[in-house]
Amino acid sequence: MYLHQLAALLALIAAPALGQTVTPVHLKINTEDTAARNKTAPNLYGLFFEDINHSGDGGIYAELIRNRAFQGSGVKLLNSGSTPYPYGTQEADIPYGPNLDAWRAIGDVRLSIDLLNPLSDALPAVLRVDVGSSATGEVGFMNEGYWGMDVRPQKYAASFYVKPWEQYYSGALSAFKLSLRSNLTDDVWTTTEIPITGKLDTFDYTKLEATLAPEVAAPSINNSFAITMDAAEVKGQTFYFSLVSLFPPTFKDRPNGIRKDLAEALKGLDPKFLRFPGGNNLEGFSIQTRWKWNETIGDLRYRKGRVGQWEYFNTNGLGLLEYFDFCEDMEMQPLLTVYAGYTLAPNGRNPASTVPREHIQPFIDEVLDELEYILGDARTPMGALRASHGRAEPYKLELVEIGNEDQFSGGSYNWRFPMYYEQLKAKYPDITFIATAGPDITPKMEIPAGEMWDPHYYQTPQFYKNNFGLYDNFGVSSYQNVTIFVGEYSVLSVDSSSGSVQWSGPGRIVYPTLDAAIGEAIFGIGMERNPNTVKLSSYAPLFQNYNSYQWTPDLISFSADPNQTTLSASYYQQKLFSHHRGTETLPITPLSGTFNPLWWAAQHDGGRDVIYVKLVNAANSAVPLTLEFDRAITGVNGTILTHDVRNGFNYITNQTAISPRALELDEVEAGASEWAWEVPKASIVVLEFSS
Repeated sequence: MYLHQLAALLALIAAPALGQTVTPVHLKINTEDTAARNKTAPNLYGLFFEDINHSGDGGIYAELIRNRAFQGSGVKLLNSGSTPYPYGTQEADIPYGPNLDAWRAIGDVRLSIDLLNPLSDALPAVLRVDVGSSATGEVGFMNEGYWGMDVRPQKYAASFYVKPWEQYYSGALSAFKLSLRSNLTDDVWTTTEIPITGKLDTFDYTKLEATLAPEVAAPSINNSFAITMDAAEVKGQTFYFSLVSLFPPTFKDRPNGIRKDLAEALKGLDPKFLRFPGGNNLEGFSIQTRWKWNETIGDLRYRKGRVGQWEYFNTNGLGLLEYFDFCEDMEMQPLLTVYAGYTLAPNGRNPASTVPREHIQPFIDEVLDELEYILGDARTPMGALRASHGRAEPYKLELVEIGNEDQFSGGSYNWRFPMYYEQLKAKYPDITFIATAGPDITPKMEIPAGEMWDPHYYQTPQFYKNNFGLYDNFGVSSYQNVTIFVGEYSVLSVDSSSGSVQWSGPGRIVYPTLDAAIGEAIFGIGMERNPNTVKLSSYAPLFQNYNSYQWTPDLISFSADPNQTTLSASYYQQKLFSHHRGTETLPITPLSGTFNPLWWAAQHDGGRDVIYVKLVNAANSAVPLTLEFDRAITGVNGTILTHDVRNGFNYITNQTAISPRALELDEVEAGASEWAWEVPKASIVVLEFSS
C-alpha cells in the first residue's frame, strides 16, 4: 500500500452507475460434459493482515492496555508540504519517544518515565510513581485502554511488574488493588486484591498476576483499568511499574491471544490462508526499523517493539508464533512475507532504501533462520529455540512471499529476488515462493516456473469492470506456469471522469459501499473463471479502528466495544462468494446478451451435487435472465446483496443495511430445464440449483 494521509472523515459522493444499457440475457449452462470443466481454485479466498489502523495493537491482539510498557503509542506526522514524518507525541526531537499516553494518576502521586530502572534491555522505559508525603486515600494510576475498555461478566487476566525504590521503601504495603472502573461515574465494576506477604524485592522486578471477574456489564466502554495502593502504607515512597497487561478471554483461549469477536468475524469468511505480517509494515520506515521476526518471539519482557509504519508504535506482542497459532486455530494456511532488503519509506521524505548487493547476505541468512525456526525440528538451533518457547513440533508452511511491492524499488528486485530465491528454494524445495514484482517492472521480472506473482490493485469500480477478463490469457501474454496471488485489492475511490483512482479528496471511499462491492464482485467472478491462473486473493486492508485509522476503506470496522464491530458491504460480498465455492467450473454459452451490465459464472459443487450461478448486475434496472440447463433441475434458492442507495454503506448505526438476505423465488416446474428470472438492479446474487 501507499502511505497516505487522510482527513478524519471523507465525504461520500454519488458514483456513476455502472452499465446502463439493459438487454435480456439467455445463458446455456453445460453440466454434462465433464471434460469441459476446470477444477476451481480451492484456496482462492483468504486474508491479508498487517498492523494498520490499529488492527493489531488495539485490534485483533486482545491486550486491553494501551502503551503497556511506556514505549509510546500514537505519533504525530508533522508535514513538510504533503510529506509526513514521524515524531513522538510528547518529545518532537525524539521519534516515537517513550511517553505516558493513555495513563492517568489517581490521588496524590506524580507519574513520570524512568530510564534508570529498566525491566529489561528490550523494555528500558518504566513508569515511576512518586507518592506524596501527605497522601491520603487511594493512590496509583489508571489506563484508559485503546479508546475505552469493554467490561462485561467474564474473566480478565491482569499482570504487571513492580519494584519499589529501596531508599524510601517501608515494607508496609499490604496489597495492590486492581479494578475496572467507570470514567464517567463513581462506579467500580469489579475489584480484586493482590496481597503482599513480607517485602517486595527491591533489587529486581516482581511479576504479579490476578483475575478480575465483573458480575455486571458496564453501560459503555468509557472505563479504565486501575492499580492502586493505600496511601497510609506508601506515602512518601516510590515504585516502578512496567508491562502492565489486561486480557479478556481470547479466541480459542490462547494466552497472549486474539480478540474473540474479531476472530469470529474472520472465521465467518471461511478463509483459506492468512498473509502476514505485511505489507508496508514489514518494511518499516527504514531498514533498521523493519519487522524483525526474532524480536517478536519469546517472553514479552524481551520484545522491544518497533517503530510501526502506520503512525503508531508496535508492541510486537502479536508475534511470529501468535500468527502461526492463529492460522492453526482458524484452519488457515499461513502465507509468510519475509523482508527482502527493501524499505518503502513514507512518501519519499526519506529516500526509499535498498540494502546494497554486497551487504545482502546477512538479510538472507535472517530469513533462513526464520524458516528454520518455523520448520526445523527441535534438534536444529532455531527449532530448539522455538521449542524453548513452548512449541516443540514444527509448523506447516507452504507459501512464502519474498518482499512487498518491490515494483517500487527502482529495479533492484531483479537481482534481490534471485539471490533470495536460489538460497531459500535450495533449502526448502517444497515451498512455493511468491514474487512481488513481475511484468510491471522493466526489465520484466523473471519468475521461475511453478512459483507465483502478487500484483496489487487499489482502484475504482470502473477499473474492475474494465478488467473483468484481465487473467483470461495471462499465461500466454505474461508468463507460462506462473500463477497469480492477488494479495491486495479493493475499490478505493468512486469513478471519476478521468478514469483515475482518487487517492485523496471527496472521491476517496471511507467505508465500502454497495458500488464498491459490485466492482469487487465483478473482479471476483473474473478470478473465479481463471482457476488455472489465479490461485489466491485477499481484500485489503482488513481492519479499521474507528478511533484511529490511516487508510480507507477497510473490510471490518471496530472499536473497543464488540457491539460496534461492523461488517462492510465488501465483507458480505467476500463471504457470499467464499461460502459458495464449487469444486469445478461449468462452461456457459451466452445465447443472447453479453457481459456488462450483467456478469456471471457457474460452478458445480461435487460434495453437495448442486450448481452455483453467481450474478452481478451493475445496472440501475433489472436484467431479464433465462438460464438453460442440459439436465432437469428440481429446485432453486438464492441469496442477494443489494441496497436502495448505491453509495450506501454499513456503519455503527446501521450495521446490516447492506447484508445478504434470502431470495423469495418461484418453485421450479417438474422436469424443467429452463428457468427465467429478473436479476434485481445493483445487486450481487448467488443462485443454487439442485437437479
